[in-house]
Amino acid sequence: MNSALPLRTIRLAALLALGLVAGAACARPRVGLVLGGGGARGAAHIGVLEVLEKLRVPVDCVAGTSMGALVAGAYAAGLSPAEMRAELAKANWHDMFLDNPEYSELNYRNKELSRRFLPATETGVGANGAQYQAGMVSGQKIKLFFNRLVRADRGEPDIQTLPLPLSIIATDIGSGERVVFRDGSLTQAMRASMSVPGLMAPVDHQGRKLVDGGLVDNVPVREARERCRADVTIAVNVGSPLLKPEEVGSLLTVSAQMVNILTEQNVSQSLASLTSADIYIKPDLDGIGAGDFRRTAETADRGRQAAEKVADRLGGLAVDAESYSAWRRGIAPAARAAPRVDEIQIAGLHHVNPAVVERHIRLGEDRAIDTDELDRGLLRVYGDGDYENVDYSLLAQRDRNILRIAPVEKRWGPDYLRFGINLESSLKQDSSYSLRVGYHKTWLNSLGGQMLGIAEIGRRSAVGVEYYQPVEERQRFFVEAALGHTNELKSLYQNGQRRADFKDSKTTATLGGGTNVGLLGQIRAGWRAVRVETTLDTGLPLFPITGEKRYGGGYASIDFDQRDRLYSATKGWASRVSYFASPAEGYSKLNADLRGAHSLGSVVVAGRMSYQGSPRGRLPIYDAAALGGFLNLSGFAQGQLLGDDMRYAQVRAEKIIGKLPVGLRGDMRVGLALEAAKVGLPYSETGRAGRLNSTTLFLGGETPFGQVYLGYGYSTSGSSNIYLFLGTP
Repeated sequence: MNSALPLRTIRLAALLALGLVAGAACARPRVGLVLGGGGARGAAHIGVLEVLEKLRVPVDCVAGTSMGALVAGAYAAGLSPAEMRAELAKANWHDMFLDNPEYSELNYRNKELSRRFLPATETGVGANGAQYQAGMVSGQKIKLFFNRLVRADRGEPDIQTLPLPLSIIATDIGSGERVVFRDGSLTQAMRASMSVPGLMAPVDHQGRKLVDGGLVDNVPVREARERCRADVTIAVNVGSPLLKPEEVGSLLTVSAQMVNILTEQNVSQSLASLTSADIYIKPDLDGIGAGDFRRTAETADRGRQAAEKVADRLGGLAVDAESYSAWRRGIAPAARAAPRVDEIQIAGLHHVNPAVVERHIRLGEDRAIDTDELDRGLLRVYGDGDYENVDYSLLAQRDRNILRIAPVEKRWGPDYLRFGINLESSLKQDSSYSLRVGYHKTWLNSLGGQMLGIAEIGRRSAVGVEYYQPVEERQRFFVEAALGHTNELKSLYQNGQRRADFKDSKTTATLGGGTNVGLLGQIRAGWRAVRVETTLDTGLPLFPITGEKRYGGGYASIDFDQRDRLYSATKGWASRVSYFASPAEGYSKLNADLRGAHSLGSVVVAGRMSYQGSPRGRLPIYDAAALGGFLNLSGFAQGQLLGDDMRYAQVRAEKIIGKLPVGLRGDMRVGLALEAAKVGLPYSETGRAGRLNSTTLFLGGETPFGQVYLGYGYSTSGSSNIYLFLGTP
């Protein structure tokens, strides 16, 4: 009995000590951290977190909007401020707002469409009429960046499972209601909160379309108080100020100002609710815009400076080193090892064959996820052109790990209208235009059959239909058929003067097949039949080319393209070799073209070599080789030089003088090209046989409206030309 007394006393003392510790812990005020939205200006939050870490200030919950949601989500997922600073610094933000992978990573069919139609004109057609993409950017690369940031390749973090209570704010664009994520997918919530209306497509979630939370609650003070019953709120405001009246002069700036006005109204309400116990931090971000993602390091430094100015007040919330370490351990998510994938599932498809998606997904020999390779594969899937977005999740089912790929097919597909435009003018030819429209039906069957109908009006008018049919699920092999008719006005030159214009009326039928060589390109072969009728339109009948001709023959081509862009490449190469033989006409035609580009800082060095000729017989006038036109011996008009056995070489240097805004691929350049050619047997300009040259100065680049340039070409043979062009070739 007496021996039990000391034991009871010891237990009582222990309980008393625990009570004192708990009382001390409760004495610490509960701190809510609020990180506001502001686009790229939100990188300032990282600097604030660095100061909180330095001073050892624990927080009990965090709420974020837009870019603040990104930083808050990463913080709750266990990333330190130093890790966040490093990840944001190495991210290519300009590329992140371009959904498609590089041009070299697109499949050949999409490359062909890009050559003929403007990608931004894709319009869905169906029972509900015309439909369009909901934003300029779908957010494909941004979502993959979020996945990488919070290590979703080891299992998607759910907000409700994070040790640090987290709230993320979004807006229901249908009702205008404030939507708060306190559970569910962390990366989806981050993506929804950053969906700037018009720029980025909304996120579909539980029947709602969610956009940027800044429209309703850009600095969510109330949410932090409710989330963890915060006694003290640390509110960080990085919002963009209103534009000055003289700065509002375009549709883009008007839209931005409208968003800023809505944001400022709700921010004023939030800030009015702050009390004397709360700490308000507004970094000096003068000169840093919402789109200045390239300046994230500088922006983070300014956030740190702002937090250091209130360090005395923040220090009042600090704890000792041991307590802070315990807090850090308590909010750190459980470590997750890289799992072995037992199965790949393709989910949610209606039209697309899952094998077409799975061909792009690769795992290592140990079946572990390589995040770089997985992201690249998902971008290749997205680049096939059938999806709004392509995401993934890692699921644990019993003792198996399943990598689930979730492509979301375009709501406005699978049938589309596509448009192209061509506006050009030169000194030696009349100004011309052409408008092109295509009706594109995809996934006609489970193997991915496609039909493309084309109509074009202008200097060149055309009508035609093409059918493309893969013959197995992974679409490595295909058959194709095409029938088309064109009317085109062509000019003939002699002694530097345009002597006549001819109307070329051509009907072509093609039947063939081929193989897709990965994403490198295509190899094709088949039979082509042609009927061409040439009539004199204006001028003198100096050339014996009028009349009707029918001919046919076999063809073969190898077309590889590994450039990073269609028009103004900064790196990569492309090659095309085509061969046509007409036994009845006694000739064959070989076209060979090789191009390459390499960047040296802001200077792009590029080159090209080509050959056109007949290995057997002589090219007839109705199928002659041609030179002339912009960067095709620019001193001469398009098609001014006709003949057989033509060789051409070019080297050029281009200085990038400006890049297009975030969300648009392309740049503007000023360039100089040196060109040389040799005409073996001329049919026009018969006095210019032998070696020719041209020097070209130009300004232009790749834009959402296609290629644009203004150029001047001069040849020492006395020929020169000026070019202005906009659109697709």
